[in-house]
Amino acid sequence: MSGTAHLVVERVGATLLLTLNRPQARNALSLPMLVGLHDGWAEADDDDTIRSVVLTGAGGAFCSGMDLKALARQGRGTTDDDACRERLRADPDLHWKAMLRHHRPRKPVIAAVEGPCVAGGTEILQGTDIRVAGESATFGLFEVRRGLFPVGGSTVRLTRQIPRTHALEMLLTGRPYTAREAERVGLVGRVVPDGTALESALATAELVNANGPLAVEAVKACAYETAGLDEPDALAVELERGMRIFDTADAKEGARAFAEKRPPVFRRA
Repeated sequence: MSGTAHLVVERVGATLLLTLNRPQARNALSLPMLVGLHDGWAEADDDDTIRSVVLTGAGGAFCSGMDLKALARQGRGTTDDDACRERLRADPDLHWKAMLRHHRPRKPVIAAVEGPCVAGGTEILQGTDIRVAGESATFGLFEVRRGLFPVGGSTVRLTRQIPRTHALEMLLTGRPYTAREAERVGLVGRVVPDGTALESALATAELVNANGPLAVEAVKACAYETAGLDEPDALAVELERGMRIFDTADAKEGARAFAEKRPPVFRRA
């Protein structure tokens, strides 16, 4: 177990589990939390024994957005604060990478949502790939209610991820959405009983982890890379990426394991 005081980093088999850990503030984003997230995404990208990432929150909440008061206090008295501010000075884009605005992890990212997932929480959610929510989870982009703008990517991403009319209703009304509403419009993929979102997300991660890692990463990359292309160009990208996977030793191992009726042993080769 590692991470900053505000983010717990654990390994669960081949899954990296990142837990936002400020339950007293409904896991509002602080600078140490953002630094921890940035480093968690980098660890997942760099470590080939990690095949998936699960992002969740402690204490029955996912994330209530940016904690502006906490950010204003950072750098006033602790070594950790000073170190985090130095990290941000060295990389002014760090917070956007942490929130998945300016970074797309190579490995699949699964969100396990309990309780509030609002404002910046809903914005981080849009950078994840698979989303599981407890029945009492709530979602929403509240920025316009405060005269603010959701600069975490929502005016671009949300209209690409869910139908435009639903995206604009969420963006322009600033109202909260229930988990069932979020499922209905396509913001989350599955709603489960309260308290079981993490269990469900980890089970999904296990299904991902059992697959060929080169194939999984190529499929994810292709899905995003082709999103803005017209169909002929997108299909050309898919074919080029896909045929490279067919040429791997892992692809041959998958076919051989199927014929021999045994689990495949993938070696990222």
